[in-house]
Amino acid sequence: MNLPAAVQVEGRVLTVRRSGHYHVLSIAVPGIADVAKPGQFVTIAVGGENSSMLLRRAFSIASVDDRSAYGGVIEIVVSGDGPGTKWLVNRHRDDHLNLVGPLGKPYPLPKNPVHAILIGGGYGAANLPWLAKALLQRGCRIETILGAATDQKVYGQLETRRVGGLVTITTDDGSIGTQGRVTDVLPAAFDRTNAAVVYACGPMAMLQAITEMAARYHAVVQAAVEESMACGIGVCMTCVLPITDTSGVTRLVRSCTEGPVFDGASVRWNDVGKLPKDIYGAAGMSGH
Repeated sequence: MNLPAAVQVEGRVLTVRRSGHYHVLSIAVPGIADVAKPGQFVTIAVGGENSSMLLRRAFSIASVDDRSAYGGVIEIVVSGDGPGTKWLVNRHRDDHLNLVGPLGKPYPLPKNPVHAILIGGGYGAANLPWLAKALLQRGCRIETILGAATDQKVYGQLETRRVGGLVTITTDDGSIGTQGRVTDVLPAAFDRTNAAVVYACGPMAMLQAITEMAARYHAVVQAAVEESMACGIGVCMTCVLPITDTSGVTRLVRSCTEGPVFDGASVRWNDVGKLPKDIYGAAGMSGH
């Protein structure tokens, strides 16, 4: 897949609005919105010129408007829990932000119409309505599962329902929807749809559980991983992930450049954050 090169731009904040536990920022970013695809992300410099927060923060692009009068607008969803994101959600209209994007590889779209299940955990669901529109344009049938700890942390209910398809919500505390996790309702979704592909974004443990369950239904999982991506361009190596390639060799790959979307079956979920002994290049391993 040939993707346009990322650009560094000065973006301008248009709005900051609250959505449950999260904040949604609309940012005018010419040169990014017109080429970005679902699954890609941007990195943003946070803290201002005099801040000690040297590392950029990575945010999935939730949506784009490439026909805006502002020359292209993206939306990002921010939790505002850390010092960098707290600074970010306190921006105001016309404040400037330095962004790099679009970064990473997008969700691969099927060549032929299929039935797809979309699953988002917390604000990992931010880009699913945008993805759903792209799938519908290809003639796919969709349904969506949104999960979170509480009702305030479920993101995108209205946006998802507007796109169409059945929407199921789960919460750990039962404050909205079905009490439980997304994997509790996933078997019923497979039984209804016989889906060939699952698109998922959220915590690593959720992605692992979805991948393991989907394998029993012979479905492919396209998982957008949530790794710390400090540079976003493959230099800092903070986001490496153990992947088994098509030849059966385990390698460490950079989530920001080779991902963030991966075939779930290729990820060694139990070894995330570790250095597997059988990884390519380890002592005692022969070259392949």
